Amino acid sequence: MRFFLASLGCPKNLVDSHSMVRQLECLGHTAVGESQQADALIVNTCGFIEAARAESIAELRQLARQKRDDQVLIAAGCLAQYWGEKLLQAAPGLDALLGTRRWNEIEALVEEVRTRQAERAVPPAWLGDPLQQVTEGGGVARQGASAYLKIADGCSAPCAFCAIPLIKGPAVSRPLEAIVSDAVGLVETGVKEIILIAQDTTAYGRDRDERDALPGLLRAILEATPDLHWLRLMYAYPTHISPALIEIMAGEPRLCHYLDLPLQHAHPGVLRRMKRPADLDRTWRLLDELRAAMPDIALRTALIVGYPGETEGEFQALLDFVAEARFDRLGGFLYSLEEGTAAARLPHPVPEEVKAERLERLMSLQQEISLQINQAQVGRTLEVLIEGQAEGLSVGRSYRDAPEIDGLVLLPGELPVGEMVTARITGALEYDLLGEVD
Repeated sequence: MRFFLASLGCPKNLVDSHSMVRQLECLGHTAVGESQQADALIVNTCGFIEAARAESIAELRQLARQKRDDQVLIAAGCLAQYWGEKLLQAAPGLDALLGTRRWNEIEALVEEVRTRQAERAVPPAWLGDPLQQVTEGGGVARQGASAYLKIADGCSAPCAFCAIPLIKGPAVSRPLEAIVSDAVGLVETGVKEIILIAQDTTAYGRDRDERDALPGLLRAILEATPDLHWLRLMYAYPTHISPALIEIMAGEPRLCHYLDLPLQHAHPGVLRRMKRPADLDRTWRLLDELRAAMPDIALRTALIVGYPGETEGEFQALLDFVAEARFDRLGGFLYSLEEGTAAARLPHPVPEEVKAERLERLMSLQQEISLQINQAQVGRTLEVLIEGQAEGLSVGRSYRDAPEIDGLVLLPGELPVGEMVTARITGALEYDLLGEVD
């Protein structure tokens, strides 16, 4: 069987997509790059926010319009889990649905659909218990010399705006031994950077009553992979960052001095409506502690504008916080109403045009901050992981930049892809740095 797989959404989805590809290939099937060459069409969908759902539905509808009678089309992942059979009406031509944690049943589902194809039966929906199979294999997605390594799935945080717990279920941590084994395997294949991901990496082990298990996991990975160059941590919940985590980050040079800390807002009233940590004094102490322990740390955050009831004063408090906190990286997002969440029942929605205007103001402020912080990097010497070439330049990243969401380091000439080089920073743009190889 030849199959075509389109992966949409976040790195966590990408891990599941790579896992499906590996499983199908191990079973003797062949991945193809064009949908018309395939017997089975698989879309690993994203259902996180409205824009992501629209992208997933558009992809499914396009493939449905183009598919031949002898092809099957399967929607896998988050939107299939979240919407269930509603997705069959939204994307006519779908032949089956596969839930978020049943990816390792993909071959069996394809075979069932192909067997039933002539009968024109009702499309099967394999959704089931969203907690099953999370501890089994399939925790990695390699991209060049970097790789994502999933340490948990699901989420137990009470955030009022987020549908992830409805889609993925509560947090379930993978066994430490399985994660370490995956890390060792990646390094043996030449991976230089491993990026740990979960809905909340700092909640690792809490579902097993281990209150601060992440530092131990980091230590185990580093001890087992002496040739690993960078270990990067994403998606840290602010109140779960412990002194032990800060200590190991500060003391272990292979742990990137980089932290993705999604705060979502900075006004206590909005944060309480979000069911997020609302103690700003504690947040300021955390930022101070991180920067005191690691003066060169690059901090990233994510913020939502236009949350229900957000007043101009509450938004101005957010701007004031951003101006003072001076994050190296910042992702701004318009609030998106998600069915079934607590926030969907809140009164006083913010008009779309007001949301858009506020987002523009937020990102304009952050652009100024980002440029100033990048200008301060001029003269520094940084290690850069080369990822490609474009127009006579080599494109790479330093420890300050996570793949796909942060900036780049641009260097003259064609340098070997997948290798680390030492570069002196000579110039700065709003998001990227310019440099020369020493």
